[in-house]
Amino acid sequence: MNLDLARWQFAIVTVYHFLFVPLTIGLSLLVASMQTVWVATGDERWLRMTKFWGKLFLINFAMGVVTGIVQEFQFGMNWSDYSRFVGDVFGAPLAIEALLAFFLESTFLGLWIFGWDRLPRRVHLACIWLAAIGTVLSAYFILAANSWMQHPVGFTVNPESGRAELNDFGALLTNSTAVAAFSHTITACLVTAGMFLVAISAWNLAKDRHPEVFRPSARVGLWTVLVAGLGVVVTGDLQARLMTEQQPMKMAAAEALWDTVAPASFSLFTIGTPDGTQELWSLRVPRLLSFLATGTWDGQVEGIRQLQAQAVATFGPGLYTPDIPMTYWTFRFMIGFGLLAGLVALVGLWLTRRRARRVPRWFGVAALAGLVTPFAANSAGWIFTETGRQPWVVFGVLRTADGVSPSVGGATVLTSLVVLTLLYGVLAVVEVVLLVRAVRAGPPAAGTPVGDGAPAGPAPEPDPAEPPALTY
Repeated sequence: MNLDLARWQFAIVTVYHFLFVPLTIGLSLLVASMQTVWVATGDERWLRMTKFWGKLFLINFAMGVVTGIVQEFQFGMNWSDYSRFVGDVFGAPLAIEALLAFFLESTFLGLWIFGWDRLPRRVHLACIWLAAIGTVLSAYFILAANSWMQHPVGFTVNPESGRAELNDFGALLTNSTAVAAFSHTITACLVTAGMFLVAISAWNLAKDRHPEVFRPSARVGLWTVLVAGLGVVVTGDLQARLMTEQQPMKMAAAEALWDTVAPASFSLFTIGTPDGTQELWSLRVPRLLSFLATGTWDGQVEGIRQLQAQAVATFGPGLYTPDIPMTYWTFRFMIGFGLLAGLVALVGLWLTRRRARRVPRWFGVAALAGLVTPFAANSAGWIFTETGRQPWVVFGVLRTADGVSPSVGGATVLTSLVVLTLLYGVLAVVEVVLLVRAVRAGPPAAGTPVGDGAPAGPAPEPDPAEPPALTY
């Protein structure tokens, strides 16, 4: 019971936190790009876009920081044995993320917030780009830590202390799993931010509100979703082949493939027994799984039963299969919701191709509903990634059951689970209210000063005909 509660709590905290992370990363890059266009062209529309979307970015950033701090506490609260075992390895990228990426991100974001009328225009632009770079670096270090759990490299286990010790930091940072996960995650973040722009812009365009701002915003979002979506497909394909090589059980579970087969078909929809051990009916695409897993149309994909037998021979008696229905469906939800986001982008690009001031009301509603798709795809992808690794918390090295805190009782975990769930529910309401208020307020009016009364740029030279201001 303690193990299940600890896993539930970590899952809720992590998935909730990851609702904010992709939007923060993607928006930081898009807002920086908007400000770059304004600085290069002087077009006031791009300044208004920068300030409007920048405000939404800051609201989401603050929520991500709060939920991220709580997530860090999980390792000491419910997973002390895990922390004790991997602390020397896992702590390194997390420390760098906190000391370098987070402070780089926060420092220059603060300068960007308060520097609109105090910093030269290009220096101020550099601040948002450095904040965005810090956000991306932060993502890489976190993914490097998580990827070590998926594919542990660059370490040895000390036989005396029983702890994993890092002996090759370069191997940890250049882990093939980390590189693949990073490219896939960043493109997914851009899809999320792009759809955020599309949903809000299309809704406003359907009501003919500020078309001079929301039409270019919609076009930026639509092209971002489409181009980054293609990137998600390409990087996801590469990641699937790497996963087949490193964690073949996860790929077999994703397809509910019980026996080794070549060539292997991909099931679009399958009805099976409640325990997931038998297939009753399935709609399949011939040879597609072979291509996804091996890069060839007739490649062999190992089955769950054969991989279970291999794991028993290697690690001893035990169940080495994840929750098959969970893994199967989250894999398809990830793909399905991602494709829906791409469909919304294609329709939106067609509807906005002629510089129309308004879009059909139905598309405004569809785009607003489509805002759910990237968030659902991201969450399903992470649930698939983490549950498909089970029963390992560090694949092939440490089982999840061996990482839980032995001294924390089930009642304590249940209490913290309920409290955090309720607290996060309140924070969700706060986030939505703040975002809705900012969206309803709309972009700043045309002709509004860049900052609090002065344009961004060097301070003007004093007029020698005027007396100097008194200072106190």
